[in-house]
Amino acid sequence: MLKKSIIAFLLIFGTTVFPQKLGKMAEEPKPVKFPDHAWGIDLMFGEGGFGFGTFLRRNFTKELTGFADFSISESKDEHEVQYIDYWGRTFTIGKKNRVFLLPLNFGLQYRLFSKALTENFRPYVNAGAGPTYIVTTPYELEFFNSFKEAQSYLAAGGYVGFGANFGNDRTNLFGMNLRYYFVHMFNDGVESMAGRKRKDFGSVFITLNIGVQY
Repeated sequence: MLKKSIIAFLLIFGTTVFPQKLGKMAEEPKPVKFPDHAWGIDLMFGEGGFGFGTFLRRNFTKELTGFADFSISESKDEHEVQYIDYWGRTFTIGKKNRVFLLPLNFGLQYRLFSKALTENFRPYVNAGAGPTYIVTTPYELEFFNSFKEAQSYLAAGGYVGFGANFGNDRTNLFGMNLRYYFVHMFNDGVESMAGRKRKDFGSVFITLNIGVQY
């Protein structure tokens, strides 16, 4: 599922860039001035499942943007194998804790090819870093009841990525971003699978950005 999503992302990215060089020369469009601020939500699809978050952005120049974002997602161990019983319930043999990542990142976003491409397609690279809260809940308990026994830890994290914003609407914002998240704990780690502690968490997410500009 994730590989297909990444391929689709790259196809959208590539087919939008290269047609700029085909066809007849068009009149140079008038420059679009976008608002300096943006706020919105992130819908995240990755190896560990679904996640969601929020972001705040501030344009410093046409090319450079500062941002802060916060998200929540589940992190699964690569050794986890999910089974389905006779009644359709899912379970994972040997799983001890559910692990959730809550990163708060601050970073910069740099727009690419701003003079060569139209405002309708605005590719960029971005990177952020900041504290990450890791929350574990006992797997043996029901999902919502397990949060009564939750434990939290502090780690360092961040991500790097590339993506694009689409359209020249100066009110609404829509974009897509492919990110690699990395998180490191400085203690002994947490036990996701019984007898196996994890200190490092890495995952790839395709993120849909939906927001408003003001």
